[in-house]
Amino acid sequence: MRSSRTTALAMAGVLSLGLLAACSSNDDSSDGTSASATGDEKVTITVAGLKPGAEADAVSQLNERVAAFEVKYPNITVKPQEYNWLASTFTTQLAGGTLPNVFEIPLTDAKTLIENDQLADINDQFKQLPYADQFNPALLEAGTGSDGDVYAIPAKSIYGVALHYNRKLFTQAGLDPDKPPTTWTEVREDAKTIHDKTGVAGYGMMALDNAGGWQLVAGANSRGGTVQTQDGDKYKANLADPTVKAQLQLLHDMRFTDNSILPRVDMGWGEINQAFAAGEIAMYTSGSDVYNALVENNGVTPDWGYGLTAIPTDGKGGALTGGTLAAVTKQSSDAQKDAAIKWIDFWYLAKSLDQEQAVADAKTRNEAKQAVGTPVLPIFSKEQYATALDWVKDYINVPLDDMKGYTDVMFTQPNFPEISASTQETYALLFPIVQAVLTDQNADIDALLKDANTQDQALLDQG
Repeated sequence: MRSSRTTALAMAGVLSLGLLAACSSNDDSSDGTSASATGDEKVTITVAGLKPGAEADAVSQLNERVAAFEVKYPNITVKPQEYNWLASTFTTQLAGGTLPNVFEIPLTDAKTLIENDQLADINDQFKQLPYADQFNPALLEAGTGSDGDVYAIPAKSIYGVALHYNRKLFTQAGLDPDKPPTTWTEVREDAKTIHDKTGVAGYGMMALDNAGGWQLVAGANSRGGTVQTQDGDKYKANLADPTVKAQLQLLHDMRFTDNSILPRVDMGWGEINQAFAAGEIAMYTSGSDVYNALVENNGVTPDWGYGLTAIPTDGKGGALTGGTLAAVTKQSSDAQKDAAIKWIDFWYLAKSLDQEQAVADAKTRNEAKQAVGTPVLPIFSKEQYATALDWVKDYINVPLDDMKGYTDVMFTQPNFPEISASTQETYALLFPIVQAVLTDQNADIDALLKDANTQDQALLDQG
């Protein structure tokens, strides 16, 4: 896979919440119909559904929404498939033609897939959406090809990496759960206190596959650092940045000095969610939207003791941001692409712009005991985001009072986009280093980063 050459302009908008707010909504909100039905042709599409292992209630809610969609569009049959994007398997699925017609990809990967002609051109279908001109232009640009056509659509609200914590373990350790750590020094102190007082690991770190590199970069960003710089169309690897070393040294010291970090290196995104839900760790970093998955896949309930706060920062640090785009397979027929845009509208987007759809989705989620109201950054405007939350206020069931550490700063904290070039390849170079510092007390962090930086620069030079 060639490296992604996302433009700085495209990603700069993700940094600016002012831009998110400036992308104003209008009175022509979606009525849930999106692209008009064309003819009476029967069509079947497969779509990315829930992640493997989803709770029965989550499956029931999805099935209910599928049924409602098929009532609205009786000529379309929707077949959800379990789906979980993983860097280690996605390329094989794409090459083997086993992806569903509608699938999800990270924001940063769209440009590469478009350049490699691996996504269907859905521009004609996209233009039929009544709110096509209301997207944050920077987010939409990420799914737009050099020909100006749209190949992937922002489908899920944008997340900022945040700190997730177990309020009950904080209380058991004599810590105030309403005052979670705001610096990495405080994270280390609280993690040690929790371990010493409760016997539970105070912190956990993703170290499996690219997820480990992703969260290491998030840690560097939170300290004000970056692992890649850009000069025109040239990219320079910066993996040996002092902030990267500082984050690795923190992990090493928590492991071998404090014994406060869970000594596992086999946890990716799903595995660390499972460990957290099982009470094996008290804190970890991940996207701000992960509460949905904790409920959907791991059985976390509103009274579980979940807490969410901003990622600890030092200096000019901030939160790494990311998001998800919906795309359509190249093998899809025109009829399937038409059906796909209707599903993308119905399942992902209309609930942000149409009150009827918002309430219907929230009501079914609430009845199925799924999360409603998890804090995320908006795809459209800040004002529309607030309006949509007001529509569903009677169904919000997430512990918002215990998420204030994040919601109080989510629109004002500095945000860092994911790196633009060789994104997944860079993460792949970094996660073995995370594993090394968690397993080898004598790991030479400087040497490991220097070697990885040389390899990364070679990738960037290849283009």
